[in-house]
Amino acid sequence: MPDKVIRIAIAQINTCVGNIPANTDLIISKIQEALDKYKANIIVFPELTISSYPPEDLLLRPAFHKQISQAFELIQNKVIGIDCIIGYPEKTGNQLFNSCSLLRDRKLIATYRKQILPNYAVFDEKRYFNPGKEACVFDFMGIPTALSICEDIWEPGPCAQAKSAGAKLMININASPYHVDKISLREKLLRERVAESGLNIIYVNLVGGQDELIFDGGSLAIDHRGNVRFHAPQFQEGLYVIEFSSGDNGCFSLPMDIPVQSLSKEESIYQALVLGVKDYVYKNGFKGAIIGLSGGVDSALTLCIAVDALGRENVDVLIMPSRYTADMSIEDAKTITETLGVQSHIISIEKLFETFNESLKPLFSDMPKDITEENIQARCRGILLMAVSNKLGKLVLTTGNKSEMAVGYATLYGDMAGGFAPLKDITKTSVYKLAGWRNQISPVILQRIIDRPPSAELRENQFDQDTLPAYDILDPILERYIEFDQSPEEITKAGYDEKIVQKVVTMVDRNEYKRRQSAPGIRITQRAFGRDRRYPITSGYRE
Repeated sequence: MPDKVIRIAIAQINTCVGNIPANTDLIISKIQEALDKYKANIIVFPELTISSYPPEDLLLRPAFHKQISQAFELIQNKVIGIDCIIGYPEKTGNQLFNSCSLLRDRKLIATYRKQILPNYAVFDEKRYFNPGKEACVFDFMGIPTALSICEDIWEPGPCAQAKSAGAKLMININASPYHVDKISLREKLLRERVAESGLNIIYVNLVGGQDELIFDGGSLAIDHRGNVRFHAPQFQEGLYVIEFSSGDNGCFSLPMDIPVQSLSKEESIYQALVLGVKDYVYKNGFKGAIIGLSGGVDSALTLCIAVDALGRENVDVLIMPSRYTADMSIEDAKTITETLGVQSHIISIEKLFETFNESLKPLFSDMPKDITEENIQARCRGILLMAVSNKLGKLVLTTGNKSEMAVGYATLYGDMAGGFAPLKDITKTSVYKLAGWRNQISPVILQRIIDRPPSAELRENQFDQDTLPAYDILDPILERYIEFDQSPEEITKAGYDEKIVQKVVTMVDRNEYKRRQSAPGIRITQRAFGRDRRYPITSGYRE
C-alpha cells in the first residue's frame, strides 16, 4: 500500500485581540488561499485565533462570546474541500475552555480542550478557563492525528495520552510570546516530547504585537527522531506548506522553498521591537509616532526603531534644548533626523522653564535649587510632546530604558510621558549593543553619541554616573536582583561591592510607584516590569 501524503498549510498570522470581524475575514481568506493556491488538505491556525491572544477580561463579557459564536459559525460554513483547525474560546454553559476544533465540509468533526492552563509570568489562564481532560485523536486521510494547545506541549502528559490513543502526528497550536532565546527553548522542549512519545509534531505559533507581548511566529515541524524539518521565519506573517508522509513512523517534506533564517541575539531583539512598535501604533489607531530627540543613544535608537517600524513619513521629532543642552547634542540630533529623512522641529523650552520658575518663585524663594528644577525641564518637554501628539494624532514613544526604570532615574510626567516605551525592557548596556547592530545595517547613530558619557543634561556638567553606578556594573546587579531574584547577600558574594548593591536594591524597591505609572513597553526578558514582575507599591519589606 503506497504511503499517504497530506499537505498541511500553517497559517502564521497576525491577529488583533477583540477585533473578531477582522480576524474572521483574515481566517477565511487564508482558508481560501491554502485551498486555491497550495492545494492543501488541511490548514492550521494558532491558539485562540478568532479572539486572538490574550483576550483577558473580554472573556468575562457575554456579548464577546456571542460574537465568537457567530464568527465560528461563519468560518465553519466556509470550510469546503479543505480541513481546518481553528482555535477559539469555547463557552459551554457556565464553563469556558481554551479550545480548538477540526472543521470539515461545513461540519464540526472534533474538539480539543486545553488541559494544562499556564498561570505564571504573563499567563493568567486559570482566571478564565476550565481545563480539558481528554485527548483528541482523529483520522486524517488514514493518519491518526492528535490536537493539543500551547502549554500542553511543555509537559509530557498530553503527548503520552495522545500516543496511548494511537496518534502518530501531533498538531500543537500556540500563542507563545517571545523572549530572548525562546526559539532554542521551544526546540529543546519539543525534542523532549518526541523522545518521550515518538510522535511527529507540528508547532504553529501566532505572530504580532499585543500590548507588551510580542508573538514571534517561528512555527516548526519536528519528526519522531527529534530532527527539525521545517522552521518558519520569526516576526513575519506567512502561509507555509509542509507535507507529511505516513510511511514508517512518518516524515516531513517541504514542497515550497522557505528561506532558512538565522537571527543573532541583537537582530531578534531589534525585530521584536520593530514589530511591537508597528502593531501597537497601528492596532490602536494612531497615525504614526512622536519622539523627543535628545542627542543621546536611547532616543537615537528609539528613532531608528520607529522609522523601521512605521516609515520615515510617519515619524515626527521634537528637539527641545534648554540652557543645559550641549551644542553637540543638538547637532547630533539634527544629523540623525537628516540621515533618516525624518521631519524635525526645534522648540526651546527656555521660556517655558523661566515661566514655571517665575510662577513658583513665591513658594520656592527661600529654598535652594535641587532636583525640582531639573524635573520641571523634563515636564516642559512632556507637555510639548503630548500637545503635538494630540494635534497630529500620533503616539508619543518614550525613550527610557530598563536600567533607568529599575532605579527610578526618570521623571514622572516628564521623560516618562507618552503612550508606549519600546526600550522599557532593554538595559542600557543592551541599548549600546543594539545601536551597534543597527549601525551595521546603515551607519545612522553617530559614534560620538555612543561614545559620550550619558547625561540627562538637566544641570551643568551632569552625568548619569553622578547618581548611578557605571552601567556595566549596574546592569548585572539589576539582572541578578530583578530577573534571578537573588538577594543582596548573594549578589555581593558574586563579587559586587556591598554598598553599591544595597544602594541599587534600595532604589529598585522604592521606585515601584514610578514604574506602575509608566507607559507599557515591549517584553524582551522573562522578568519585564508589569506583567512579569508584580510588586506592591506600599511595602515595608526590605532585603
